[in-house]
Amino acid sequence: MAERINRMVQAVQSSLGGVRRNGAMLAALGLGATASYMLYAHPPLAKLTAGSVGIRTNQLTGSAILVHDGAVFMMPGVHVMRELSLLDQVYRPARAEQAPFQSVEGLALGVDMSVRYALDPARVAAMAQSLPPDIKGSIVEPAVQGVIYKVFTRYTVREIYSSKRAEIQKEIETELKPKLAADGVTLRGITIGKISLPEEYQAGMEKLLAEELETEKMRYTLELKEKQVKQTALEADAEKVRREKAAEAAGNEQIIAARAQEQAMAHVLPFKQKQIEQRKLEAEAEKEARIKTSEGNAQARLIEAVGEADSRRKLAEAEAYRQEIVGKVAAAQMEREGDLLTRNPLLIQKTMADKLSDKVSVIIAPPPSDGGFIGSSLLGKQPRVAHASATSEGQ
Repeated sequence: MAERINRMVQAVQSSLGGVRRNGAMLAALGLGATASYMLYAHPPLAKLTAGSVGIRTNQLTGSAILVHDGAVFMMPGVHVMRELSLLDQVYRPARAEQAPFQSVEGLALGVDMSVRYALDPARVAAMAQSLPPDIKGSIVEPAVQGVIYKVFTRYTVREIYSSKRAEIQKEIETELKPKLAADGVTLRGITIGKISLPEEYQAGMEKLLAEELETEKMRYTLELKEKQVKQTALEADAEKVRREKAAEAAGNEQIIAARAQEQAMAHVLPFKQKQIEQRKLEAEAEKEARIKTSEGNAQARLIEAVGEADSRRKLAEAEAYRQEIVGKVAAAQMEREGDLLTRNPLLIQKTMADKLSDKVSVIIAPPPSDGGFIGSSLLGKQPRVAHASATSEGQ
């Protein structure tokens, strides 16, 4: 019985130990699920956007760390992250049509102005605890408003509208830059745009400006004319000086040329004299040469005349001898021809026919009654027989 009771106690104890082990496991699983949900709902990493810096503050110790772009570890319930942009930002104090500013005369006017600023990266970490949540509304706006209202009240509407815009802009920048720098804000620049005036004042201002512009234009025109007159006078003086210098230079050139010519003549005259003497000698030499040439030509002509006379005489003798020989030959030939014609009278007709054959085509002549030469009547000659008979009768 006791053993049975002991076994039952041991069984109960073993069952209780299993229950305890299962509860511990369930508790561990619950804690793991809770931690996973917390990590999912509140991740321990924070990511910064480009151009921004983060200030991670430890709520337990109060220390702050400056972190840059990228992921940053954040312990839930311990760390707090504040992200600040380092990019340039623009603040516009008021619109031009609202006319919030006043000039020294007390006239309301609107100025379209923009202020460009940015946080100073070198001072962000040091001033992280003191920087307000709204930097534009808490730091930039009060500083800008306190400066620009005060600056505009130092100038007239006319100066603000036309002549001293750059000066006003520079003065605002000079006063505003140290104020913003004291709070860790860097002033990049100020731009003044459109300026709105009351309609009546603006019309009068525009008219006045137009008249001033016309007056300024007239003044510039008169100054230009005066400068043109001075320029003309200076040009005339310069032209006069130039002509005087040119005349002086021309005179100096003539003087130098005359001196050079005088010096050249000092060398040229002896040379000319030598040339004259040389020409005289050349003329005398030429004269002697011509005399010698004339004498030689006369002797040559005399010799030529004698030779020509001898040649002509010889030619005349040869011609006379030739004519004598030719006459003898002609006489002998005529004698032979006379004998031939005496023996053959028809040769006369043949010779005449040969002579006239080229010029006369047909000859009409009566035949001689005595049967003699047919051309005797054309030539006006008597028959040879009749002549012979007449000769014999006469003898």
